[in-house]
Amino acid sequence: MKTSFKLLACAAAPALCIAAGFPEAAISNGAIEAKFHLPDAKIGYYQGTRFDWSGVIYSLRYQGHEYFGPWFEKYDPKTHDAISGPVEEYRTAGAGLGYEEARPGEGFIRIGVGVVRKPEEAGYRNFNTYEIIDSGKWTVRKGPDWIEFVHELAGVNGYAYEYRKTVRLAKDKPVMTLEHSLRNTGRKTIETAMYNHNFFVMDGQPTGPDSIVKLPFEGRATKDLKDLAEVRGDRLVYLKELEKGQSVFTEIGGFGDTARDYDFRLENRKAGTGVRITGDRPLAKLVYWSIRTTFCPEPYINLSVEPGKETKWTIGYEFYTVPKS
Repeated sequence: MKTSFKLLACAAAPALCIAAGFPEAAISNGAIEAKFHLPDAKIGYYQGTRFDWSGVIYSLRYQGHEYFGPWFEKYDPKTHDAISGPVEEYRTAGAGLGYEEARPGEGFIRIGVGVVRKPEEAGYRNFNTYEIIDSGKWTVRKGPDWIEFVHELAGVNGYAYEYRKTVRLAKDKPVMTLEHSLRNTGRKTIETAMYNHNFFVMDGQPTGPDSIVKLPFEGRATKDLKDLAEVRGDRLVYLKELEKGQSVFTEIGGFGDTARDYDFRLENRKAGTGVRITGDRPLAKLVYWSIRTTFCPEPYINLSVEPGKETKWTIGYEFYTVPKS
């Protein structure tokens, strides 16, 4: 893997540092401060193959509140979900790009990770960490209030891309945007779903009745929430505080076919924190998952990029405070 770090508007290395052995960077607009783990196949904090390696935020602070951070008890860089922040995963027909075409021993693509080897197995394993054959080239550039990640992958079996993600903080506002572009540099069309897992921790408060998810539509849960939570109209509410080992998991239906329904609010009344999440693409699916230490709306969108073409999309986060209960 080749990684180059180009820093703008900062003096050499202070803004890009190695802390606890992991490459890191920080940006701020005066209202928000965000800290990132940077992609690196050898010494990066996250070396799994499930999630895109760019935009991994391990801390975001606004008005003295913490919105992201470790939510898991045990850490291993190759664990599929040892990661934090608004991290993203790409799936083609529920697997990696080119998985079905690859024979055992050949490679397929995890967008934002690289080319990984397909072993002898009955089917794709979402939570498996696959052997990385080629992690591509990462370039990271930053200014005081933005950071850009570019991943170039020569690819395999006709699939190749240039993927770009810029995390930008609005001037003097508690607003963060994730600006994406995916350029198809291969000879086959890239068809993929993409979702953001949104691992919110909100001051480390446990998930429970103080945690509220607001929807822009009348929602309905597709799974039994086991008397732990329920969807009431345009809200998902908790009936009790989740204990260790308990989880709430469901798809949520009821959204329409425009980007207007990619608009969610998460609040924790005990912490006094809130965030509004918006996107500029229609929802393809909405999954919701939570355990005691994190609550996560997972909005899916569909992407299709023909050879030589590029597609762009943006996800926005507006942070705010609410009266404490």
